[in-house]
Amino acid sequence: MSKIGIFYGSTTGTTEHVAGMVAEALGASAADVHDVSKASPSDVGAYDVVILGSSTWGDGDMQDDMQDFIDGLKALDLKGKKMAFFGCGDESMTDTFCNAVGKMYESLKGTGAQIIGAYQADGYDFSHSDADVDGSFVGLLIDNVNHEDMTAARVNGWVDELKKEI
Repeated sequence: MSKIGIFYGSTTGTTEHVAGMVAEALGASAADVHDVSKASPSDVGAYDVVILGSSTWGDGDMQDDMQDFIDGLKALDLKGKKMAFFGCGDESMTDTFCNAVGKMYESLKGTGAQIIGAYQADGYDFSHSDADVDGSFVGLLIDNVNHEDMTAARVNGWVDELKKEI
């Protein structure tokens, strides 16, 4: 069985909460869920599957701690690892919705890791997201501001798909 590590950057606690939901749905231990402000990029070495989560801020930027963590990951050889992304945002930020997911993907797609976890999120209303690559989302997009009632179903649906790729 693959060892799964979940690494998140969270400012308000929403992304932390979603990271916990993902871990529970995957059956991952709480000890394998890491706040990147307290973790080192080298910590991903202990895992076969690395799941990264970040909220989106400002003009579509990653959460500050996650940006630093991603910068460190780019220097590592991640060949042989599987990597998935999730992010939290507010679709009313219509031109930058969950851009952090797309930025993580763009930053890490050349590291040798196998990117998994594409997801088709229906029911959102926004004009642009960096997470939309070639007509598909490169990870799970969560809007707990406008669609909190859909979060659990989306997490569970995404994790069901992830399990097929892990």
